[in-house]
Amino acid sequence: MDSRIQGIAPLWNVFPSLEGKESSSSLPGSAVFADVFRTAIDNVRQTDDEKTKMQYLLSTGQLDNPAELSLASYKADVALDMLIQLRSKALDAYSELMRISM
Repeated sequence: MDSRIQGIAPLWNVFPSLEGKESSSSLPGSAVFADVFRTAIDNVRQTDDEKTKMQYLLSTGQLDNPAELSLASYKADVALDMLIQLRSKALDAYSELMRISM
């Protein structure tokens, strides 16, 4: 596993772009919204799988550096926190939109 520290990438490089994709919804930003959530969910799954793998390696004595488990655990926690915050902000935005009278 590569344990070097990587720089912070801008969000527009991390999230998938919509170039060349057809939107299945008639709303113009819903595909971006869905892609952001899908990416966040995939990130949570990936980091949790990595943490589980590190836990297994540590418990079987195959992990040379126990700090890698701490880093994997921290990454999984941050990914989950980000997903929860995205969900909360989306629900807040939905509530605000529902309060707007047409």
